[in-house]
Formats: sequence, C-alpha cells, structure tokens
Amino acid sequence: MTVAPSRVREPATDETPEVERPWQVVVWNDPVNLMSYVVWVFRKLFGHTVEEATRLMLQVHHEGRAIVASGPLEKAESDCHRLHHHGLWATLERG
Repeated sequence: MTVAPSRVREPATDETPEVERPWQVVVWNDPVNLMSYVVWVFRKLFGHTVEEATRLMLQVHHEGRAIVASGPLEKAESDCHRLHHHGLWATLERG
C-alpha cells in the first residue's frame, strides 16, 4: 500500500529550484587581450551593440569580471567554449 504525504512543503517565493536557475557565462580580466578586441568578440559572439559590448568590456577591465550571457547549461557551455576559442578567459556559474 502506498500512502501519500499528508503535507507538502511549498517553496518560499524567493526560492528558485536548481533546475530553473540559469547558468551564467563569466568573462575574466586578462593581461593579454586588447580592449578593442574584447569589444569585437562580444559583438561577434553575442550580437551586442557597440555600447553594450563596451560597457561589458569596461566592467571586465575595472571589476575583473562580467556576466556576458546566461541560459541553459548547454548554451552556456557553448558560449564559454566560443569565448575560449577567441582567447578570452571564461567560466560558468549558477545564476
């Protein structure tokens, strides 16, 4: 005989289940790539405007890192791989 639980805990409104939390692609500052090249890569890979790509590049430069994309694991892994292919340092983290 199977008995259903008498009470089911509902998640609090500020909790997001692990399955729904997107993965974030983080680009890290490095001493190698020129700022103009980083802007070009962001525009090429993610379709950012010059202004958005420049803002992200400056965030990487001044703060040491910036989140440049987010989404499901497979997409984030692909984005991270493409950044590596272009010589940028990138990692993944949970959103």
